[in-house]
Amino acid sequence: MSTSPEMHDRHSERDTLDQLLSAVRSGQSRVLVIRGEAGVGKSVLLDYLARNASGCRVARASGHEYETELAYAGLHQLGARLLDLRDRLPDPQRDALMAAFGLSTAPAPDRFVVSLGVLGLLSAAAEERPLLWVIDDAQWLDKASVLTLAFVARRLLAESVGLVFAVREPSNLRELAGLPELALGGLGDSDARALLDSALPGRVDELVRDRIVAEARGNPLALLELPRGLPPTELAGGFGLLDTTPMANRIEQSFLRRLDVLPAATRRLLLVAAAEPVGDVSLLWRAAGRLGLDAGSAAPAQAEGLIDLRGRVRFRHPLVRSAIYRTATLPERERAHQALADATDPYVDPDRRAWHRAHATTMPDEDIALELELSAGRAAHRGGVAAAAAFLQRSTELTPDPAERGRRALTAAKATFDSGAPEEAHKLLALARLCPLDDRQNAQLTHMRAQIVYALRRGSDAPPLLLAAARRLAPLDSEAGREAYLEAMEAAIFAGRLNEGGPGEVATAVRDAPPAGRSPRPIDQLLDGLATRFTQGYVAGVAPLRDALTAFGRDRGDENALMRWVSLPWLVAGDLWDDETWHELATQAVRRARDAGALVALPLALGHRAFVHVHAGEFAAAASLTEEADAITEATGNAPAKFAALVLSVWRGVESTARPFADWGLQNVVGRGEGRGIGGYGYATAVLYNGLGQYDLALTFARSACEYDDLGICGFALVELIEAAVRSGAHEEAVAAFRRIEERTNASGTDWALGVQAWAAALLHAGEAAESRYREAIERLGRTRVAVHLARAHLVYGEWLRRENRRTDAREHLEAAYEMFSRAGAAAFADRARRELLAAGATARRRTVETQIMLTPQEGQIARLARDGLSNPEIGAQLFISPRTVQYHLGKVFAKLEITSRGQLGRVPQSRF
Repeated sequence: MSTSPEMHDRHSERDTLDQLLSAVRSGQSRVLVIRGEAGVGKSVLLDYLARNASGCRVARASGHEYETELAYAGLHQLGARLLDLRDRLPDPQRDALMAAFGLSTAPAPDRFVVSLGVLGLLSAAAEERPLLWVIDDAQWLDKASVLTLAFVARRLLAESVGLVFAVREPSNLRELAGLPELALGGLGDSDARALLDSALPGRVDELVRDRIVAEARGNPLALLELPRGLPPTELAGGFGLLDTTPMANRIEQSFLRRLDVLPAATRRLLLVAAAEPVGDVSLLWRAAGRLGLDAGSAAPAQAEGLIDLRGRVRFRHPLVRSAIYRTATLPERERAHQALADATDPYVDPDRRAWHRAHATTMPDEDIALELELSAGRAAHRGGVAAAAAFLQRSTELTPDPAERGRRALTAAKATFDSGAPEEAHKLLALARLCPLDDRQNAQLTHMRAQIVYALRRGSDAPPLLLAAARRLAPLDSEAGREAYLEAMEAAIFAGRLNEGGPGEVATAVRDAPPAGRSPRPIDQLLDGLATRFTQGYVAGVAPLRDALTAFGRDRGDENALMRWVSLPWLVAGDLWDDETWHELATQAVRRARDAGALVALPLALGHRAFVHVHAGEFAAAASLTEEADAITEATGNAPAKFAALVLSVWRGVESTARPFADWGLQNVVGRGEGRGIGGYGYATAVLYNGLGQYDLALTFARSACEYDDLGICGFALVELIEAAVRSGAHEEAVAAFRRIEERTNASGTDWALGVQAWAAALLHAGEAAESRYREAIERLGRTRVAVHLARAHLVYGEWLRRENRRTDAREHLEAAYEMFSRAGAAAFADRARRELLAAGATARRRTVETQIMLTPQEGQIARLARDGLSNPEIGAQLFISPRTVQYHLGKVFAKLEITSRGQLGRVPQSRF
């Protein structure tokens, strides 16, 4: 196949695209981001890709600089024709897609459920025919579309789907970071000269040729366009200094020189076309008619090859569009937008009409401001939070009444904050402060400022701001005020030792604040319980906090509220040594997050559930969940939740991997100002060194953890401190720590609490007193879910029996500990038990990796779900992957397990999963 002049060179790039197409046709997914400066040839390569995609269903979209406010506009270009496959999707995904595309009145969809729906559509379409989506100028896609496509790109695997993005550099489009990339540079000198020669008429002086090649730096569009702006005298032999302005600007200037010679009517028509990014030719002509322009106005631009009006409005290059629009005067732009607004049907496309009206004026106009506010509501209903924020910001700017402007500024700030732009939200709050606000609005402003600070930095500066906001809001809105108090409590708990006032300051304020109403919500009970816990002490807080946990467990009301407060109840359950509620809350949180498609909350819930699995000795399940959490946070761009992975690492007990991970975790939390993480780091590292038998180090880290009463950590760390202190000869320190834990565990009264107390007491006693407590610990912990603690009870009892020279009895418990730790994968504790067994006269051998191939964490999770009877679509919905990807992994599972069907999974030993 011959190549056009624009395709000089690019042999390796075309090979890359050919390989991508080959993979897609063979049933594999491929994603590629082509990056390069304006004019370097990205669009030409996309044309090559689409032209050679025989056998594939191809859809193309292009981002437009002036359409970033319109939610899902880019996705609509790509996916509208696939909606006939929507009945193949689960109901929540189908409903979310219909709402996002404005085809239903369903509630506003979570954008991640929309993303799952798109993933499902792609998978369904690819079953019929390989599918290729090509997206040009992705840096200008609307926020909702780019977030959706970035998520989908990271979840594709075994579908016959290709996603190829072209992004102009420099760009701040972070959502595509980490995806496979093709960096597109300039042509080599010989190809650059050949392309230039194809564009230049007649003979050109060598000095001029060298100058143009040097200035263009291999940029194909520059090589084709820059000579068009040179007068004949320059082409004949003149030369000057190299231009150092950015390449995009120079190409724009070249286009402008070509535009300057066009008739005024033609330039006006081009401006209308540039102001309307949809490319609707009929709309263009309707708007042109309102400006007195006819078809003849387009002819000169078409003759110059600057615009194509066949089917859709297409400019020669986006730089033509931007050159036309940016150089027009403000009155000229306003007239163009007003003509487009007048030509747009207010019933069929009210949002685009409002958008054009907003750009047709710089003067305050309540009518337009109200239209924009209504558009924002429709955008939010479709799940376009970023679009809603953009509409509201412009609505605020055009509002003439100061009081109404303040109200809209607050609303815009909230939408902007929810869209993930806290800095922009802060600017809108500054605008709101300049407007007359009532007491409630002032309180809302204070609250939102505090929330922004907490979102930007979860450190010690957030709790006092949230507390001040709660105090101001509570007298005006009791429920909102109490939620703000709970936010302040959460912030104080996470700031921990780095916050001077601590949770106690918030707790004191809560006790003095108006109480909850007659029917307190679970979050009201949680707030009151925490206030008691941090003012009257652990013992006094047990009963009200237990009631709060019961309320959270049975509540089936506001799912959003329950998802918002997923962490605090779970931390409280651990703090109370309530393993059943701890397990249930984590399981419930994962289920709710999966059902809702709440991918912001899900990684946190998965971390909680993984933490529970670690304590249950189910390390493989924990690893699977942490891997899933990592994949989701990578796909969504949210902050990773790593504490469960850290705890899993230290319980596995490989110092060379666990210690660097722990050190990284400490630096990370200190950098964010999360003092609670310091306690978590101390606890985790103490576990590591107790397992390794390096008790002096374990004692140092446990001391650090126990210096502050971190909710859900301090109690666990006290256990580590007692063992480390006893083994290090720090008897008095161990006794002091035991008194602290005895008070807590007596108040809790659960088998986990009293089992740990008995184990700790046994370490401090001798003779019959020690033995009875060891036996009590094993009995009580044997009735719980916390298998690793039961294994440790067997271990310390076996160690004590060996020192008592009761070798036969010691071997029984040491073998139990060794078996439990080995099965879980707790290498350090297992090795500690093995050494004791050898000292007790047993012939224990180190366990080696089994010869059979083990499943990856994700394969294990899919295998477990398939064994439990879930279908591929159900597994895919739970794990946020497509059914085809589930089948792909199951194929690998069957091969590794040497089985041929799902029905045989039930006969595979649990250890293989």
